[in-house]
Formats: sequence, C-alpha cells, structure tokens
Amino acid sequence: MKHANHQQHLIVAGGGAAGFFCAVNAARLHPHLKVTILEKSSKLLSKVRISGGGRCNVTHHCFDIADLIQFYPRGRNFLKKAFHHFSTADTLQWFADRGVSLKAESDGRMFPESNSSQSVIDCLLREANRFNVEIVMNADISEVERVTDGFQLLLKSGRQYYANLLCIACGGFPKYEQYRWIQHLGHTVERPVPSLFTFNIPNKELTALMGISVPAATIKLGGQKLQYTSPVLITHWGLSGPAVLKLSAYGARILAEKNYCFTITVNWLAHSNEQALQNQWLQFRDVYGGQKMAGKNPFGLPLRLWDYLLQQSGITADTRWADVTSVNRQKLIKNLTGQTFEVKGKTTFKEEFVTAGGICLSEIQPSTMESKLHGGLFFAGEIMDVDGITGGFNFQHAWTSGYLAAMAAGKEKGL
Repeated sequence: MKHANHQQHLIVAGGGAAGFFCAVNAARLHPHLKVTILEKSSKLLSKVRISGGGRCNVTHHCFDIADLIQFYPRGRNFLKKAFHHFSTADTLQWFADRGVSLKAESDGRMFPESNSSQSVIDCLLREANRFNVEIVMNADISEVERVTDGFQLLLKSGRQYYANLLCIACGGFPKYEQYRWIQHLGHTVERPVPSLFTFNIPNKELTALMGISVPAATIKLGGQKLQYTSPVLITHWGLSGPAVLKLSAYGARILAEKNYCFTITVNWLAHSNEQALQNQWLQFRDVYGGQKMAGKNPFGLPLRLWDYLLQQSGITADTRWADVTSVNRQKLIKNLTGQTFEVKGKTTFKEEFVTAGGICLSEIQPSTMESKLHGGLFFAGEIMDVDGITGGFNFQHAWTSGYLAAMAAGKEKGL
C-alpha cells in the first residue's frame, strides 16, 4: 500500500460525460488514486443536461457491435475493439446498478425512466461525492508539459497542477488552433469540421412549407454516391430531420471542402423512382381520371407539399388527372423523385453540436485509451477523431472511452 504522500494523482481535463465517467470509475476502481476533474467553464455535464430535449439520450438500443459501429462516420475500427470491453449492455447495467433505469423508444434511443437528464447528472455527482473526486471549476488549461513521472499543467489563471496520470476529455474543439496544447505533446490532430447540421436552402417556396415532415424521403448529395433515406423535415431555413443529419455527418469532410455550398436531390417518395412512376401513370389516370389533381394525392404526401409540387411542375389546382400534359407530367415525376435544391450554408442542429476530427486514432490504444506516445496519458470522448450520428451514439462512445481510460489509469502505476 502506498503512503498518502506518495498518492498517485489522476487529473481529468473536462467535466462532461466522458470526463466524469472516467473520474468516478477511476476513483471507485482504484481507491488509492487521487482524482481531480478540471472543468474550464462554470458548468458541469452541460451536454448531458440539454441532450434529448432535457431528457438525456444516454445510449442506443443496439447490442450487436458490428451493427453499432455503423452509426459512427469516423472511428469504426477503433470502436470495434473498444466496444468489446465496454458496450451498450454495460452502460445499461452501470446506470441500473446506481438506480437509473433506462428505457428504449421506438426509434432505438434510450432515456432514463424518469424522462429527465437530472437523473443522470445526479447519479454521476453522487458517484463523484461518494468516491471523493475533487472538482475544480473555471480551470482552463493553457499548457501541458511532460515531466518526470507525470505531467505539469498550467491554467490560464496561472495556477499549476501536477499529475502522474492525465486523461484529456474536454470535448471536440471547433478550431484547429485550440488543439495546440495537446499537439505540444507530439500528438497529431485530424482537422476539425462540423458534423450533425441542417441545410440552409434560400428557397421561399420551400421554406413556406415549414413544419411539414415526410416519414421517408431520400436525400442525395450532388455528384457523390452519398445518400440517406429517413424522415425529412422542412424548416423555415431549409431542410432538417434524420436524413439530412446523416448526410451532414457522413459527408462532413466533403461538405466542409465545398464550403457548405452544394446541390442535393430529394426523392419525396423514397420507396419509388422515376421509372416506376412512369409505369404507374396510366393506372393513376384510370383510377383518378376525372378528379382534380389538387387536394388529394395517391402517395400519402402532406397536402401542402403535394400542392407545392404541382405548382413547381406547372400544374394548376383544377387540372384533372386525365388532362395533364406529357411535359407537365414529366416535370411532376421529376419533382417527386428527384427535386434539386441548392444548399447555401448550414445551421447547428439543436444542441447536438458535434465535431468531426480530433486526436488521430492511430496514436491511441483502443482497449485502454492510452496514448501510444506517452505512458500515463489517456483520451476520452469527442477529443478523439470519433463521432456518431444523433441517437445516443456519441454518449455511448463517451461512456466506453471514459470507462476504459479509468480501468487502465489505475493499472498504469500498479495500483
């Protein structure tokens, strides 16, 4: 047993989900370790608090690792190894053991039974209190130096800390320059770009339909193979919804290169296509021939969207199905299955701000989250070049990486 004056000190940089999970588990698993969280702001667990509209989307109801890793645009191979040590089932068990039961919704997202993120926050704070984790607020790190048997940290306030072990879990930075203090340790940073954003489309006719959602539409990026089929929502600035968010995440680097000016095509009938509609048209004429086209459609589209598509195709409200010209019919089929929009810019999706990029994964051990360059240095959460789509996947990565860093931190010094 080590003497108190030789007590090993783990500092966790960041009081978010990954940092907290690392700190409370390290303190619990390794009682001889002194654990301190340095949080740069005046708020703890702020993303946990606002996630899922204040309910906290803790994880996703997906227990097969091969399936789970598909929800991460970056970091799949790395996570495949990490999830073998701590995955969704482990997250559920961990919280259940501490009185926070999780429930799955129809789309797979998992929330506390209480429907309140406060349950998750209280649980983590209780653990921190129970295992004597020291929490220091407004502690913004400006420099880290590797010194004999540890790390010297300098805060912007001028205060200094020494740690034998350091876990960097301060989230993803939007600007490359913000990673300099970590690059100073020799680590490579994949340049950060935004992920999970909605598309700004300066098209008044479209945005006039704000509030309309289509349960399954396909959005394809112009000139690329990238396309996703999911619900789409029309907003007062353009398009949102799961299909858009997936495209923004998987195409994050491509869209950044295009400076967020690009073309998309929307198939409002995800389970049909241009050729299929051509073949069905005679059937529509036979069934609806004498009826006006406006006010009713055979596709189950929202009425306002259907009327808009008719207008865009040059078809007046009182045109009957039997009387539509071949030119206008072609336009309508094209608009239904491949309407083109020019995207000019992006908007952050609610509170789900996520950064693609961060510490290069080839420099981190996936089973321990330890740096391959420095023993005793660990990473957890979004600071690494890992990001998931919306639905609880980014939190699952936070829990997994935080836990593995905690496990390894005690073993590092033989505790």
